[in-house]
Amino acid sequence: MKKHFSIFFFAFLLCFIAFAQSNTVADLKIQGNKKLKASFIKKISAIKSGKPLDSLVIAQDIIRLKRLPSVSHAYFQVFHSHDNQYNVFYNIEENFTIIPSVNVYTSSDDEFAYRLGLYEFNLFGQNITFGGFYQKDIYSSYALNLRAPYLFSNKLGLALTYQDLTTQEPVFFDNTEGVNYRYNNTSFEALGLYELNFNNRFEIGVNAFTEDYLFKSAVSGIQNIPLDKFALIAKKFLYKFIYEYNNLDYHYQYVSGFKSMFNFQYVTSKNNELPDFLIGWNDFFYFKRLGKKGNWANRLRLGLSSNNDSPFAPFSVDNNLNVRGAGNVIDRGTGAIVLNTEYRRTLYEKGWFVLQGNAFVDAGSWRNPGGSFGDFSDSQNIRVYPGLGLRFVHKNIYNAIFRIDYGYGITKDAAQGLVFGIGQYF
Repeated sequence: MKKHFSIFFFAFLLCFIAFAQSNTVADLKIQGNKKLKASFIKKISAIKSGKPLDSLVIAQDIIRLKRLPSVSHAYFQVFHSHDNQYNVFYNIEENFTIIPSVNVYTSSDDEFAYRLGLYEFNLFGQNITFGGFYQKDIYSSYALNLRAPYLFSNKLGLALTYQDLTTQEPVFFDNTEGVNYRYNNTSFEALGLYELNFNNRFEIGVNAFTEDYLFKSAVSGIQNIPLDKFALIAKKFLYKFIYEYNNLDYHYQYVSGFKSMFNFQYVTSKNNELPDFLIGWNDFFYFKRLGKKGNWANRLRLGLSSNNDSPFAPFSVDNNLNVRGAGNVIDRGTGAIVLNTEYRRTLYEKGWFVLQGNAFVDAGSWRNPGGSFGDFSDSQNIRVYPGLGLRFVHKNIYNAIFRIDYGYGITKDAAQGLVFGIGQYF
C-alpha cells in the first residue's frame, strides 16, 4: 500500500511541476502609474514576458516596488490570456515625490538648530533622487545630492553628493570639559551602487574632503590653548564600503521585517592632529506589527573606530542622530553602542491622513578617545532618554511624516528637549 501511495504521490508531483512550468507570462502590464514610467517598472521587475509564471517572483517584485519612494502601495493581478499564457498586472498607487524637509532641534541648554531641504524622489519618472538642504546650526551649511540606483541597468547605479557643512563642535583636550571650534567640512562624494539580488546591495566609492577647525571659545575656563590648536586644516580622502541586507515589507505607515546595514570607511590625512583612521558600524533594524494598529520599531548601532587619543573622535552624541533630547553634539567617542526602541500606534486614520502616537527609549554608551572597552559601562558615558512623540502622516506623499518628539534624560547631568523633523526618526 505504501509503495503504491509513493508512486502515486511522485506521479502527482511530476504532473504538478510540469503544469506549473507550462504556465508562462504573456505580458506584464502596469496600471495606476502616472509619473513613474511603466518602462522603469518593467526594467526592475523580475517577471518578464515569456518567463514562467512564478508567484514567489511576483511577490518579491511587489515588495521591491513598495520600497521605492515613488510608490505608496502596490499589488498584482493575474488573468488568463490564451492557452497556457497569462497576463500579469502590477497596480501602482503613487506617492507625491517633490518633498520639502524640515528638521528642528532644541534642548534645555537653549540650543536651536534647523535644516530645510527640498527633494525630488522620482526625477524623470525613473526613481532618481535629486535635491539639497540648507542648515542653520549657529553657522550656515548646504548640500546637493543625486542618487540614481538604476541608472545603468536594473542592478547598477550612481550617487553623487556635494556638501559644505559648518557647525560649532566641542573638542576635548586633556580631560577638559571642552573647547568650542568652528568646524567646516567641504566634500565631494561619488559612489557606485550595485543590487546583487532582492535582499542584498552594495555601495563603494570615495569622498574627497577638507576639514577646517578654527578655535572660537573655551567653555570651561581654559586659559592656555596651545598655538597649534587654534586652527587645523586637513585635506582628506575617505574610502567607503556599504553592504545592506533588506528584508523589510511596507504597508503604508506600517513596517515589518529585518534590515542590516554595514558601513566601513578608511580615512587618510596628512595632518598629525587629524590622523588616519578606520571606522565601521552596523545598524540593525527590526520592525514588527503588533495587532492592527501597533508597530514596534528598533534600531541597534554597534560601532568602532581606530582608538586614537584625539579630540576629533568620529562618534558623537547628538539630537539629530541617536539620542532625542540630548542636545547638539554634546560628546564624542571612538566607539558607540546605541539602541533606539519605540512603539508606534495609530491613534486616528481616515483616508490619506494618519495620526500616530509614539513612546520611545533612546539609550547609548561611548568609548572615550584612547580609552578601553570598559568605558562602555562607565556611568559617565551612558545616556538614557525616554520620551513621547506624535506623528502626522500623509499616506500618499513620500516620507510625509511630520514628527515631534520630547526626550527627557534620566542619567547623570542629562538634558531634555524637543526634536522636530520630517520622516520617522529611524
